[in-house]
Amino acid sequence: MPFIPCQPKEISEMLNSIGIENINQLFDEIPNEIKSSTINLPQGLSEMAIGKLMRERANQDPQLLNFAGGGAYEHHIPAAVWQIATRGEFYSSYTPYQAEASQGTLQVIYEFQSMICELLAMDCSNASLYDGATAAVEAVLMMARINPNKPKTILVPRSLSPRVREVLKSILSLQNIEIIELSFEAKSGKTSLAEVEKFAKQAAGIIIPQPNYFGVLEDVDELTDLAKKFKITAIAYVNPLAMMLLKPPGNWGTREQIGVDISVGEAQPLGIPLSSGGPYLGFITCKQEYIRNLPGRIIGKTTDKNNRECFALTLQTREQHIRRAKATSNICSNQGLMLTASTIHMAIMGSAGLYSQASNSHYNMQTLIQLLQLKDILPVFTSPVFHEQAFKLKRDSATDLIKKGIEKKILAGVDLSEDYPELGQSILICTTETKNFDDLQLLTKIF
Repeated sequence: MPFIPCQPKEISEMLNSIGIENINQLFDEIPNEIKSSTINLPQGLSEMAIGKLMRERANQDPQLLNFAGGGAYEHHIPAAVWQIATRGEFYSSYTPYQAEASQGTLQVIYEFQSMICELLAMDCSNASLYDGATAAVEAVLMMARINPNKPKTILVPRSLSPRVREVLKSILSLQNIEIIELSFEAKSGKTSLAEVEKFAKQAAGIIIPQPNYFGVLEDVDELTDLAKKFKITAIAYVNPLAMMLLKPPGNWGTREQIGVDISVGEAQPLGIPLSSGGPYLGFITCKQEYIRNLPGRIIGKTTDKNNRECFALTLQTREQHIRRAKATSNICSNQGLMLTASTIHMAIMGSAGLYSQASNSHYNMQTLIQLLQLKDILPVFTSPVFHEQAFKLKRDSATDLIKKGIEKKILAGVDLSEDYPELGQSILICTTETKNFDDLQLLTKIF
């Protein structure tokens, strides 16, 4: 398909239509200090020379000791993960419509589905989604299909990631699905159970984060019980690595571990590096009874006519995804490469390796809490946490503290004041297994 650029007249008409004067206004969210008017490349450089120049430019970027989280986390990734994932047969493969020619890719996806289900104690999974936020959207759309006679309303805690809530608002508003935000308790940082009781009769479902955006561990058993009491869909939004230490969503609830109906989240902690905002990898799992409501593709294991093990797309065909209003979803491709890397990562690390990552991350946060207490910097909330904690600042603003840290090549955390002004000047700090005691002490010195 040829590329036909827009003519100046057409560009002007489009700008007028959306009410702006020039294209640059579309990028006004980018801070001026990180914009580059030109990369100033000399003419006619050789491959060797341009490679050397680019390495010099790359070295100008600061290498920061990273304590920021808020949904994207720095974890150790074995070198073998991306050496295997970037092999040609994985790196360039497309959605495997032709099973007979795509057995390797289909098996990788099947293994991903199996591992995610085991990690979350859920029955079935699809072949992944774009990111955790779109997975949350798809879970709510599933909720609406599962409960056609209930109000098109979802209960969403304010302690769920602000970025996820923004995506939910953007997409669900177009589906006429109402969002009721649940407040969190000022002391504990947990979702208010009283508010769930208050609004549950008006809703078809609830999202339960674990941990929530503040790193706080929610009362997931009680929240799941309330969902079942009011016969609404329980949707878990979890950090998959945290599930190595915590009760998985398929076992939540106090009444015979009834479990949630749908569990979603962001798989970035499982083998995907931080890379300027992406790419990410969403997962979505559910109980067996809802499998035909799962969006996207599902891979099954079967046998061929010669009784050999093989893999194929199952329950859904390609055509379903172009049936518009009759389709389960309009998602057309799984995140195949990210899924492949995540599957390889989980296979290499094994349950012992993933447990070690999770437990060391948690241990580092407990150590940091003790170090900061010596400087009279205390957590905002009293509840237990996994590997993130919100801290109340007494002297600096969060912005000033982060700037001070960057001067010392430390990214101290995430400023909470914009998304949660009621918390005052506070900062969200994350520790993973990549940090040691010396790193924690360096962070402590900037307070």
